[in-house]
Amino acid sequence: MATTASKSSSEPTIRQKVQSVIDLIRPAVQADGGDIELVDVTGQGVVQIRFHGACHGCPSSHMTLQQGIERNLRDHVPEVTQVIPVK
Repeated sequence: MATTASKSSSEPTIRQKVQSVIDLIRPAVQADGGDIELVDVTGQGVVQIRFHGACHGCPSSHMTLQQGIERNLRDHVPEVTQVIPVK
């Protein structure tokens, strides 16, 4: 039993995987004057993010979310089912 616990504790959680992908995406978003923050990942695979800076209220943020962030997260973290912005 202890071996299983040790093995699973060394594997990254879904939240850690999502954060890693966001950390890769972040420089591109920051280059446009914005930023993104991981708020939560639900048990159903819904990722909640918050836009900051120029991204907050930007008309293109929906496209950035769908075409960039969500696509990358789904490609790298299969457990992700949806990405939604929160305030």
